[in-house]
Amino acid sequence: MSVANPNTIYLKDYTVPPYLIHDVDLNFNLDEENTRVIARLTLSRNPASNSKDNALVLNGENLSLIRVVLNEEHELSSSDYQVSADSLTVFNVPQQRSFTLTIENLINPKANTALEGLYLSNGMLCTQCEAEGFRKITYFLDRPDVMSRFTTTLTGDKDKYPVLLSNGNKIAHGDLPNNRHWVTWQDPFNKPCYLFALVAGQLDCLEDSFITQSGRPISLQIFVEAHDLDKCGHAMQSLKNSMRWDEEVYGREYDLDLYMIVAVGHFNMGAMENKGLNIFNTKFVLARPDTATDADYEHIEGVIAHEYFHNWTGNRITCRDWFQLSLKEGFTVFRDQEFTGDRTSKAVKRIEDVNMLRTRQFAEDAGPLAHPVRPDAYIEINNFYTVTVYEKGAEVVRMIRTLVGNEGFRKGSDLYFDRHDGQAVTCEDFVNAMETANGIDLSQFRRWYSQAGTPVLTVKHTYDAEQKTLTLTIRQHCPPTPGQASKEPLHIPVNVGLLYPDGSAAPCQLAGSEARPEVTLHVTEAEQDFVFENLTAQPVVSLLRGFSAPVKLVMPHSLEELAFLLSHDSDTFNRWEAGQQLAAQVILSLVSDYQQNRPLVLPGILVDAIAQVLAQDWQDLSYFALLLGLPSETYLAEMMEVVDVEAIHKAREFVITGLAKKLENPLRSLYTQNHRDESGQFDAGAIGRRRIKNICLSYLGRLNDIESQQWAKQQLNSAKNMTDQLAALAVIVNNQHPFKQGCLTAFYQQWENEALVIDKWFALQASSPSPDAFATVKTLLAHPAFSLTTPNRVRSLIGAFSQGNPLHFHAADGQGYAFLAEQIIALNTLNPQVASRMVSALTSWRRHDTNRQLLMKKQLERIMATENISKDVYEVASKSLV
Repeated sequence: MSVANPNTIYLKDYTVPPYLIHDVDLNFNLDEENTRVIARLTLSRNPASNSKDNALVLNGENLSLIRVVLNEEHELSSSDYQVSADSLTVFNVPQQRSFTLTIENLINPKANTALEGLYLSNGMLCTQCEAEGFRKITYFLDRPDVMSRFTTTLTGDKDKYPVLLSNGNKIAHGDLPNNRHWVTWQDPFNKPCYLFALVAGQLDCLEDSFITQSGRPISLQIFVEAHDLDKCGHAMQSLKNSMRWDEEVYGREYDLDLYMIVAVGHFNMGAMENKGLNIFNTKFVLARPDTATDADYEHIEGVIAHEYFHNWTGNRITCRDWFQLSLKEGFTVFRDQEFTGDRTSKAVKRIEDVNMLRTRQFAEDAGPLAHPVRPDAYIEINNFYTVTVYEKGAEVVRMIRTLVGNEGFRKGSDLYFDRHDGQAVTCEDFVNAMETANGIDLSQFRRWYSQAGTPVLTVKHTYDAEQKTLTLTIRQHCPPTPGQASKEPLHIPVNVGLLYPDGSAAPCQLAGSEARPEVTLHVTEAEQDFVFENLTAQPVVSLLRGFSAPVKLVMPHSLEELAFLLSHDSDTFNRWEAGQQLAAQVILSLVSDYQQNRPLVLPGILVDAIAQVLAQDWQDLSYFALLLGLPSETYLAEMMEVVDVEAIHKAREFVITGLAKKLENPLRSLYTQNHRDESGQFDAGAIGRRRIKNICLSYLGRLNDIESQQWAKQQLNSAKNMTDQLAALAVIVNNQHPFKQGCLTAFYQQWENEALVIDKWFALQASSPSPDAFATVKTLLAHPAFSLTTPNRVRSLIGAFSQGNPLHFHAADGQGYAFLAEQIIALNTLNPQVASRMVSALTSWRRHDTNRQLLMKKQLERIMATENISKDVYEVASKSLV
């Protein structure tokens, strides 16, 4: 085993940079295999640094150094500097005055399969510099607290690179001999180098404009390959919606005269917020009703918004160091979640976000890779772009909003922007602004940033009929996580409502307080009692409304109480949650029956509860569809001490099939009522009708009767939108449909030139519970349309199988584990970031039975034994084995 620089970086060791880089002049002579970069840096000693070293150490990887010139005139000899695999050290630079350093080097974008720095994608040159990709472009102080003003000149062949883009404003351009041209861009704002961007290629552009609240016109441009130009309209409208929302809700106006987006086919992430020039995965830009689902449309708008919102929460104010990553990502995720809720359905958006948090982030918290929202150590920073930093970070911001209220949160964010504009700051600075603006003490609350793990709230309630009081006893406990054996109590806001037996709202009146429909309990101690007064009957408790804190709630509810809450709770989240818990209790009871070889019987209370939901009139049809859905196999696995993937699958499928049989008539009726052609319509009603129709079809597909099979095939063949077409294909693929293979072939032939649709085709087969799923995955690995060098394709096949098909990935013979290890080893040198993310499917090995534990551990050890293992993969695999 060989690992390059597996050094651990610690938050406690942070020191300010010894030098500052004030201005950066970059000159690129672009070529697929031999790009020449000339970087002229204006530097000075940092007066805040205590370092006594007269040498300047710059980061750099995979660079061919040509020359180094000090102060424009002194070309340094090899004795004046030292080059290593990851740095350039220049000895004896000036200490008392500013100086310039000009560095010339070569890079090979075509060989850059890791997709960090400058790389090639479908003939287009583009960059990805967050977190530490700029060091693969030229030698630099590659850290977020070094903020500089960039001027960039791009030179290239007119035919290969007719479009030359970088950050900021275009200030000059011209032609050169031999069919070449140049463009100079200047960004007037200081920024860290991770926000640098460059794009050069054959691109078409969709143009529009936006008028800010102060009356300034902003030019908007989206660049894509020519054949994708007709799929950019939704992204452009999403951008304008985001800009208007940020002005109205946060008072933030865009600051440049031009905002550009480029869609790239090869991209490790979703998108990147580079100042003025956002680079996006095509998945989050391109949409047309026949190629993109309703979910795609929503995700595109959400990601467009996320990257735009970063202009203030990430660019104008950035993070001091990478440990503070949640400063920008947690806050910006919270902002994009609120934006999407305002644009669509607040209830549906909240449920979808919590669903993802509980299935993915809670699992991360419970595993060997658990880390705080603000990590205290890392080996490879790319491994900390996690659901903990992003989604749990957003929940921490949401809790602050709960504690200070909407107006207080706006006051706090305004103060944060005013105080720190143009600075690189910390999570502490954000919390300080909220404290100062609202006159509150968040000292205990800060532990959310430093403590890992998911807190468990255990709740008991006692009703005193004579005193007419209800006492809630809440105990908080956070299990040990790596490096944190014991935890201090957190400040947890818990929203509570009470319901009388007739379904009406009971008053929430704590001692010494006014009665309210709902209250927020401040849980700050290991155990606390909360007494509610003036209750004329014993109420049913609706706890953690709106999922007011990212915790696990242990509060015994009978099936009858859960059915009652599903029918009557006024809180949309808790109403849905009651249905989920009702179904989960039923399914987990059936899991036990299956394990004990007892006959499986579907309880009538669940059938009646779903029937009641079906019989009601719902205005928010998307929310109605969510109420009909059952908890996922992944979520159910999180509720088991030892995961039994086969038993979970059998029990859940039994419930789905049983509900389909018992409720066939209302399901068929709902399907036909909502089955209409509304392609191209994306209002709440049309989206809701598609959701209702397709969840009904998914239930009916379990019946495997001729009528349901015909309905699925007819919908597949007649659908004019991808939502309906893909939903029908999923029913065909996941059930015993006689025309499954023919439908798959026809779908591929219809869409083989649309990469994002073919990603869906791969993912659908990889995640199927069909008995031949694993054999299909191995066959698809050799498909002409599959490539390990395309991250989207890797995620759609290998990722969908390992993370979205628990039944077959966790096959008892371990073949799924061995398959994944093979792909990770192949990806290790091709694309370490993607490879390390694939390892996560093996990290939960301790949750499974002894046989599977041994098989998963064996594959982790095999990965660790890989020659030249990357830092990315090493960190995840090694921590998983500790």
